[in-house]
Amino acid sequence: MGNGSVAPRRRVVGRVVAAVGRADAGSSARVTRGCVRPLGAVPRSGPARLRQTARVSTDSFPRLHARTRRFTLGAPRGATVSPDGGRVAFLRSGSGTDPVTRLWSYEVATAEERLVVDPHELDAGHGGDEDLPAEERARRERAREQAGGIVSYATDRALTRAVFPLSGRLFLADFAGGLAPRLIETEGAVVDPRLDPTGERIAYVAGGALHVHEIDTGRTTTVAAEPGVTHGLADFAAAEEMGRMRGFWWSPSGEQLAVARVDESPVRTWWISDPAHPDREPTKVAYPAAGTPNAAVTLEIVGLDGTRTPVPFADEYLVDVVWDAHGLMIQTQPRDQRALRTVAVDPATGATTPLDERTDPVWVEIVPGVPARTDDGRLVQVDDARRLLVAGEPVTPPSLLVRAVLGVDDAVLFTASEEPTSTAVWSWSAEGLERLSPATGLHSGTRAGGTLVLSSTDLTTPTRTTVSGRPLTSHAIVPELEPRITLHRLGSRELATALLLPSWWEPGTPLPVLMDPYGGPHAQRVVQARGAHLTSQWFAEQGFAVVVVDGRGTPGRGPEFERAVHLDLAQPVLDDQVEALQALAVEHPDLDLDRVGIRGWSFGGYLAALAVLRRPDVFHAAVAGAPVTDWALYDTHYTERYLGLPPSTAYDRSSLFPDAAAEGTHRPLMLIHGLADDNVVAAHTLQLSSALLAAGRAHEVLPLSGVTHMTPQEVVAENLLLLQVDFLKRSLGA
Repeated sequence: MGNGSVAPRRRVVGRVVAAVGRADAGSSARVTRGCVRPLGAVPRSGPARLRQTARVSTDSFPRLHARTRRFTLGAPRGATVSPDGGRVAFLRSGSGTDPVTRLWSYEVATAEERLVVDPHELDAGHGGDEDLPAEERARRERAREQAGGIVSYATDRALTRAVFPLSGRLFLADFAGGLAPRLIETEGAVVDPRLDPTGERIAYVAGGALHVHEIDTGRTTTVAAEPGVTHGLADFAAAEEMGRMRGFWWSPSGEQLAVARVDESPVRTWWISDPAHPDREPTKVAYPAAGTPNAAVTLEIVGLDGTRTPVPFADEYLVDVVWDAHGLMIQTQPRDQRALRTVAVDPATGATTPLDERTDPVWVEIVPGVPARTDDGRLVQVDDARRLLVAGEPVTPPSLLVRAVLGVDDAVLFTASEEPTSTAVWSWSAEGLERLSPATGLHSGTRAGGTLVLSSTDLTTPTRTTVSGRPLTSHAIVPELEPRITLHRLGSRELATALLLPSWWEPGTPLPVLMDPYGGPHAQRVVQARGAHLTSQWFAEQGFAVVVVDGRGTPGRGPEFERAVHLDLAQPVLDDQVEALQALAVEHPDLDLDRVGIRGWSFGGYLAALAVLRRPDVFHAAVAGAPVTDWALYDTHYTERYLGLPPSTAYDRSSLFPDAAAEGTHRPLMLIHGLADDNVVAAHTLQLSSALLAAGRAHEVLPLSGVTHMTPQEVVAENLLLLQVDFLKRSLGA
């Protein structure tokens, strides 16, 4: 694509789709100052350039936003620290626009960064294109992985070796020497290879079976295989909703494995087709929709000789498995999610012993990183008040909201918030609590052997990764589009709200409003992180006052605030958007409440469509991307946590279909959906469109052929921003 080209502006839905498919078509808009304006429009600000460590790009913001995968490419990530603290392994691509991720090491003593594996070299003679098995594509979709190359790796305990898959092939790399990465011959495409802690064996999944390869002898053994089921893979609910991306775990000695057995035969089959290619077979998906059967997930202890010992548990969900020096323990949850149970497992017999149980009449939240154990064997948990517990005793004050446990040795490394827009890294040990990062901003990290890796950002600073205070090189492009943002606490519930204004705006000039929320459980938008607000600021530069509100149901405010959406995912969420908007307009009278638009994706798309259908008196146009429209079509673990089992009035209250059929003022609505989406399937948008048509309500539909829930394709991601601006401007008369 040449710089400055954008998709043609179209009003007809079919033509809009064609525009998304060819971003280099003739342009009817000029791209300058990091924004788009019609030909002949008068510019209001100086050029918005983009800076990078090595170069300056003249690309438009939408193009670079897409090309850099939201400015994430080229940044260090996925760090692992050796037990002695002497080495750090991490991933990083070659530039801010290079999607091929490489494996690197950092020697702490010398501060030397060394390239361990470059996928380009390994793919010589294979065309350089990734040929991923279906299981790996699904894993990346669940993980929201947008890059390619080496996107995951696993090491031995000492961090001397690493294994990784590349286009379904298995490779072994050596951190210590200059040996070239070694290809391990396998039968079938490899998924999720992992070294045993001693570094002598590699376990991996291929063809739904678990295999173990002995490095020294070259012998490969199939240790768990069974027709019609998979061994060693995470089921859909675990990967999409519980944060468990793996399905097998090595024992510390490397002599046994705990293996998840997944039988999807009870799950209803859905078919996802590509109407743009009617010659292709539809994709078969086992999708556990609310109220329907889940996959049957069990756990077995598997020996290297193929012996299999079942581990009995009565609960519906296998949440996590931990096998450390103190033994094996698992965490499970019943289908109603009102309990979370941790038990110890005897690997010899499979017998279980209760260790901990948390219950709640509404639901029990899963906290990443627990259960865990300290070096001396004390159980680490997080209670429902979000306090850190060690051996059952709280070691953090109620004012510190624990978000996740990052690692445990003789101390506990964790993230926590003193106020909802910031998350800091903390450590607890026998000496007490210590904050290891600034209090303001978003921070995370890992630690071992006294070496701390921190990833940090705030409202003015791009994400920066340091190793014991020394920065790792980042090639990530940093746009000079600076968020002009103010944070507020509004209304009776002191709702966290961000207001972003155009850089060229002067007080006294009315601005149409664009609400830009996610607004639902498990995600915050109002955070002290520069990168979180770049797209909102770009929309502001197009002539909007952009307002972002975290209402009830969003994390960071404690259990009571999150559980306010129980049995109703619609009204509390929508009421909070309205309350914050109206309160903000009192402080900022230049917000034009006669021209209010709203946009969002996934839950945010649901909220956007809900807003114009249920409150057309407040919202005058909406862009709803990949919206959930009928919660009975969404997955079990997420939906049933909030609405229970269908059918129930809770599903009726939260559905968009009664609002679509209701009489009232009609507002412009654009629905966008990827036809290959296997998370929020396109049926949500297509069924809502049919209901709107039956009610005589005009709307626009933008179906995206071959696009999943992530929309990682560069041309699609770029033009989606441009088309949304076009729709909002003409709908609001901006």
